[in-house]
Formats: sequence, structure tokens, C-alpha cells
Amino acid sequence: FEMTHEFGTILENVVFDEDTREPDLDDDTVTENTRGSYPLTSLGNVWDGEVAPHPSHVILLTADAFGVMPPVARLSTAQALYHFLSGYTSKLAGTEVGLTEPEATFSSCYGAPFMALNPTVYADLLAERLDATGAEVWLINTGWVGGGYGIGERIAIKETRKMVRAVLNGTLDGVEMRHDPVFGFDVPTSCPGVDSHLLNPREMWPDKAAYDEVYTNLA
Repeated sequence: FEMTHEFGTILENVVFDEDTREPDLDDDTVTENTRGSYPLTSLGNVWDGEVAPHPSHVILLTADAFGVMPPVARLSTAQALYHFLSGYTSKLAGTEVGLTEPEATFSSCYGAPFMALNPTVYADLLAERLDATGAEVWLINTGWVGGGYGIGERIAIKETRKMVRAVLNGTLDGVEMRHDPVFGFDVPTSCPGVDSHLLNPREMWPDKAAYDEVYTNLA
């Protein structure tokens, strides 16, 4: 928020007062979904090193508003490329004008509008890096559990942080995994500090048949 009022910040689709030039972030006349760009030098906690070592773990993010995807899953290289190319997430009410119900949306490479080349070019690059470094790929879902949007509950950020930490520090490498019958990825059955029921979304739904139907339809 502070950066939206900093000199040099570029704001997109934001209304501002022509006299004071102050942005009005509550005005959604143009769109409900606005953007801002600012230099990294504006932030005080940015690492100034130019090159970092190869990661041991790569995390793909999604937000499943239907409440059926697990909060964390380990992907094979083929599965990682599938999810990278499909770029599944959910549009939520309030993020776009006229959108009142959650809607599945797909954006190649999780950012199709910003990709200059064919998505498969970037997928090939990802595959090369994964093969060269041996990095593991994980899918983190920050969406809903116990039901879809409006019925279930959003996965708490503190729970997501626990799972991300467990991925990064290798805690999940040795835990028992269950094989997901729909998407084929492996889902941890336990994670330090996380209720095991949260790791199996089906257990969070009172109507298991309804869960199976929604999950299959999403796939």
C-alpha cells in the first residue's frame, strides 16, 4: 500500500484526483483488479545479490475455489509441466466486474499475457532446469477446504506457511504419501503442525459423493 503512494510507482487502471494527484484505491470505476509496478530499490528488505544458486524445490501456486485440491502435493516432472502449462487457478467474485461466482480459469505458465513466446518454449526450459538440477516440484493450493467458495473455509495462511516450510527444509521428503487417483500426484499424509484431515480434502467434505463429483469435473 505504501508503494502506491511513492513517486515513481506506475499504477494501472487506478483513478486519481486530478488536482491533488492522490490515487483513489476505493474507486473501481475502471476495474476491480488494479496493478502497480515499483523499483526494487524502494523496498528495504531486498537481497542485492544478482545470482542465487539453483533451488532444491520449486513451488507452483494455485487457489482452488471448489475446495477439492489438496493443499500440498509433490509432482513428477511430467505432472509439473502439465500444471505449468495449464496454469489452473480460480477467478473469485469481486476480482472482476460482473463475476459473482467462482470460475475455473487457466493461464499457461501462470501468466499467459506476459509470455512473449509459445508456452511450450517455457515448459521445455523448465524441464531442462529440473532435469539438470534434480529439483523437486510441489503444488501449493491456497484455496478452500470443506466445500467450495461460500461453503467451505479458506486455507489459513499460517497453515500454508507450515507446509511451505516443510517443503523447503525437506521435512516432507520422508513422510508417507498417498497417490491421488484423479491427478496422479503424491500427497503427504502428515506435515508438522498441520491437521492431517486438512491434507486430505475429501475428509473435510460432509458429502463424499459430492466431493468426488466436483473433483472429477474439475479434472
